[in-house]
Amino acid sequence: MRIGVIDGQGGGIGCKIVEALRAALPERTRIVVLGTNAVATANMLRAGANEGASGENAIVRTVRQLDLITGSLGIVIANSFLGEMTPKMAEAIGSCTATKLLLPLTTSPVRVVGTPEEPLPHLIGMLVEEIQAKGGGRDV
Repeated sequence: MRIGVIDGQGGGIGCKIVEALRAALPERTRIVVLGTNAVATANMLRAGANEGASGENAIVRTVRQLDLITGSLGIVIANSFLGEMTPKMAEAIGSCTATKLLLPLTTSPVRVVGTPEEPLPHLIGMLVEEIQAKGGGRDV
């Protein structure tokens, strides 16, 4: 299974996701990080990802090769991450066939009604459980 973790700015949320996935899933699970910038990508790679790339073209091309994509809700909102998430990136992520498991976090003026207001560690725990339930770590 190839899991994509997408983040922008400094990659802090993506780092926490990568660390949790690496600790919970089999070593053979491929974690691919995609940053809107090189700093986010580098930080997520240091957190334990197998491979990574940065920028619009890398995101648009790579999401088509993933089985599952995760990150904050902002990854499907054009111009989020202070404008780093381009409309083309958000469209590519939202329209690709990979399953998307998104954390209900965003700095844009979007709020998902009915979602729990949980601290980030709890949300990441729920995310890992969901990926494990979907067969995370199996060979595809």
